[in-house]
Amino acid sequence: MPKTNNKSWKVKVISRLLLQPSDFTPSFDGWEVEGALNPGAVRMPDGKIVLYIRIAETAGANHRELKMCPRIISKKDFTITFDKIKGNILEKKGRYILLDGGGCILTHMSHFRKVILERDGFNIDKIEQAPAFLGTSDDGDYGVEDPRISKIGNTYVMTFVGVSAEEGISTYITTSKDMKTWGKRWLAFHEQNKDVVLFPEKIKGRYVALHRPEAIFSVYRPSIWISYSPDLVYWGDSKVLIRPRANTWETQRIGSGPPPLKTKKGWLLIYHGVSSIRKNPEINDSDEMISKYCAGALLLDLKNPEKILARSPPLKPLLEPTETYEETGFMNQVVFPTGLILDKNKKDVLIYSGGADSVISVKKLSLKDIFDSMEWY
Repeated sequence: MPKTNNKSWKVKVISRLLLQPSDFTPSFDGWEVEGALNPGAVRMPDGKIVLYIRIAETAGANHRELKMCPRIISKKDFTITFDKIKGNILEKKGRYILLDGGGCILTHMSHFRKVILERDGFNIDKIEQAPAFLGTSDDGDYGVEDPRISKIGNTYVMTFVGVSAEEGISTYITTSKDMKTWGKRWLAFHEQNKDVVLFPEKIKGRYVALHRPEAIFSVYRPSIWISYSPDLVYWGDSKVLIRPRANTWETQRIGSGPPPLKTKKGWLLIYHGVSSIRKNPEINDSDEMISKYCAGALLLDLKNPEKILARSPPLKPLLEPTETYEETGFMNQVVFPTGLILDKNKKDVLIYSGGADSVISVKKLSLKDIFDSMEWY
């Protein structure tokens, strides 16, 4: 049983809106940037922080009215066509359209752009408007989403979700030596498996990944799994690490946030959890529900990452949507961390999160506060 921390604690969070759609120019005339969200983050040797930003764009009102969706048809550049939606629309869920004959299609297209931050992690040095990473006709013809970046040895390793007509919603891996040029991409976790993060070093000679597989029919709600690989290509020895807890801030599903951070106490994983809340709580008889995305912390043993040392309490997330830009946006009530950087003082961390599926924030928290907030096992 976990040991409950009985102290009256409160995590001090310094939060700032960092990037929003208006900071980016559309890729094509008539397109609209509707989301800048869910960045991968890494500190470079010069101390500056590089973010790979997910940019979500729509192709304008005309294509939406004609029920047309953009799709990449090239392997090297941003050459697109438009597919007409075939079949009756069952439901529009976020940026996805569900069809009554099965399957779904996107009303938008995502790619990555690069932003360089000053060493403090709060101030912007440069925003690159040209796409830095695109889907291709092979591995993301409907776009790429939600990058996570680990530095393993002298190599930067990025996981990303590719939305593909052939391979569905799957996770791919690619590598770089300079965070500019990326090499071969390969499918690592097949449909539907997202929120894949890699530990920044091998453990007992193997690469380690955390991931979140899903299925149409499932005994348990989507959970965080752990897997191992000798070469970043073939993954196995898989098992469940943690599951959502009933009647908590993470009842519906959980998934990894940024890659784990090595600390003296253990591997620190910031992860997200989803619960259902009333859309209109002021209306007593309202039964319309929406999802609320919060974030918690998990601490794993340095030598055995399957051993859980501590976890955020079931009724007290580490972070929840409290800022206007997290409460209201493309998808309301969302804080979705995907980047974690150790501050230069070695005592604090910087967490880069998507807010309301629309913007990016940076939050500064002390490691001590995070550890004090957890229940220890």
